[in-house]
Amino acid sequence: MPTPITIHGIKNCDTMKKARAWLESHGIAHDFHDYKAKGIDGATLKAWAGKVGWQKLLNRSGTTFRKLPDARKEGLTETSALALMEAQPSMIKRPVLALGDRLVVGFDAADYAAALGQVPRD
Repeated sequence: MPTPITIHGIKNCDTMKKARAWLESHGIAHDFHDYKAKGIDGATLKAWAGKVGWQKLLNRSGTTFRKLPDARKEGLTETSALALMEAQPSMIKRPVLALGDRLVVGFDAADYAAALGQVPRD
């Protein structure tokens, strides 16, 4: 039985669109979880942070994070960062590709190919 694949992110994000198009062009069946529309629970974020680190999950370059007061951005801990991401899912780097027990954060075609056992196309 193949490993279920879920891509997590926000529907209208350009990087998400590229990642989903890549999956579709390679015939890879997947589910999509829009965590801006459906939310994301703290337990899932904590599990992800345990696999890849909270620093990798936090989207520091996005508008939502940049608009935070400096006092909220400084001295972040795992607990405070995860609380920010749960309250405002736009602060989660996109996409998060869940492959069973493995995660791929962000989109890079070569990383997706390697993670999914695909031969890169020219």
